[in-house]
Amino acid sequence: MILKLLPVEVELDLISAATSPIITPQVIISFTRAGGDYANAVPFCLLASRRAFLHDSKKFPTDYDENIGRALACEVLARRIVHALPMETLQTVMSTRYRYREDDGDRSAPTSALEAAIDGHAIQFLSSTEAQHVVTSLWNGEWIQQNNEADDIDYIRYDASKIHTFWGHVNPQRLGVPRYQNIFRQIVWITFLVVYSQAVASPLWRSDPLNSLDQWEYVLYLFAFSQMLEECVKLVKSIRLSSSLFSAVDFWTVVTVTTDVLLLSALGLRIEGICNKDTDLSMQLRMKSFQVLACVAPLLWIRLITVFELYRVVGTMQIIVSRMLRESAIFFILLGIMALGFIQSLLALDAADSKIDSFWAIINLLIQALLGSPGFDQYEEGFSPPFGMVIYYFWSFLTLLILLNILIALFGTAYSDISENAMNEYLCAYSYKTISMIRAPDSFVYPSPFNIVEFFFIAPIEWFVSKKTYEKINLWIMRFLFFIPLTVIAVYESQIAPSKRFAAMFPENDVDGDITSAMEDPEDEEDGTKISAWSFEELTENFPNTTLGDQATIVNHIVQLESRMKKMEKLLESQSK
Repeated sequence: MILKLLPVEVELDLISAATSPIITPQVIISFTRAGGDYANAVPFCLLASRRAFLHDSKKFPTDYDENIGRALACEVLARRIVHALPMETLQTVMSTRYRYREDDGDRSAPTSALEAAIDGHAIQFLSSTEAQHVVTSLWNGEWIQQNNEADDIDYIRYDASKIHTFWGHVNPQRLGVPRYQNIFRQIVWITFLVVYSQAVASPLWRSDPLNSLDQWEYVLYLFAFSQMLEECVKLVKSIRLSSSLFSAVDFWTVVTVTTDVLLLSALGLRIEGICNKDTDLSMQLRMKSFQVLACVAPLLWIRLITVFELYRVVGTMQIIVSRMLRESAIFFILLGIMALGFIQSLLALDAADSKIDSFWAIINLLIQALLGSPGFDQYEEGFSPPFGMVIYYFWSFLTLLILLNILIALFGTAYSDISENAMNEYLCAYSYKTISMIRAPDSFVYPSPFNIVEFFFIAPIEWFVSKKTYEKINLWIMRFLFFIPLTVIAVYESQIAPSKRFAAMFPENDVDGDITSAMEDPEDEEDGTKISAWSFEELTENFPNTTLGDQATIVNHIVQLESRMKKMEKLLESQSK
């Protein structure tokens, strides 16, 4: 049907426009009817088709523009169809998971429409009102995931108003709500930074004669290990859900791995210094440990952006910076290739004059030139003058005047592209963050640093006790460990939450019930009067038809004129006879 709809290339703006002459109401009805009794599966099928067209656009470059247009049409159709469906079917449409046959004949992993949109970075779909309603409900904990009889996942409403006791609200499973996970993570990270600041501020001479770890270092490395454990779980999950290894690795993954490596190196040097009996060597290792630990500070502070990324300003800034760094890949590739050639040339010239300098000295000189402070004095005597000087001039010219200008142009293009669509990009990132917290549902969530307790003491028990006993053990341990946060959550949900007050005002109404977009003529049943003397139909009969664009309107008028002309011809023929 998509190929029939778009057999040739069309402008993308004509597809995504609100009054598109291509995605008309009649087209939407046709695609909805194509689902038959499985109309709720049509949005997922369209998103799966979008993925196939995007794959074809990369596989067949000659049809790139056509397939990109078809992929966009699939996404826009999925968005419009979800908008047209009754509100009570939204949970089913978004949460029901389906399998399909892949190109190699294997069955795919079960995926829902919302998850397919997130995996495919479907900005048009995820920025819709319906998708954001689902994501926001999951984020706030108003909707929760529940396993059904088919061992699948459904989104159901969590109605806190039906819990009539305070202790009923003290539910450890509420820690799995993305909003509470995010708040807890922010508190943990702020605490982690405070502990780190105290650890690196401890003077070396304050260590005891045994040169053991102090209390701040114990807490620091405990936090660090819990963070590493949490990031490893996230990375494994991301690799499992991604189509390839490289798609699961981004800028923040590199920052996280670098941070963990430096922390482990600092801990290793510290332990080696404690175990070493040589006092002087022990102090040197302790000094090295603190020096490596001090280098972690910039990486820890920059990771605060990922902790507070769901605030709109921070999230938008992160998206823009990430996109700019991604677009600058071509600059670093060109820079790396050129650098290898110049390094080899300078090393050869350095060996030719029988005065071999350090390899790192050459690297340092090239980096200085790249940063705008070239050291030309070094080449007046060494590196086989004047050849070394000519090579260095050439390097400075290429990097300062050509490559850096290419980098500035790439940054400018990336910024202009992403800033125009920054809000939709933020909503897409917000959706990804929310679903990633609950996609592989864990009935008992132990946030860092308490995941260490789960890893060493709770998880091994699961193999030796029944499922019911394991659940009871988790509930009691979580109530003990998280008594304070669970109490705060219970007070909020039972007394402060807006949904609680709304349910109290309208106890008989289902907030997420049957809500349709049908227009009704409101009447006052008590005294039989109307708000207006004119009916709703009479007031709106002269409204312009904004569902059709200019081209579609012209075509519609031409069809109407053609029909009238045919009637007139038949009338004239009948009169002539």
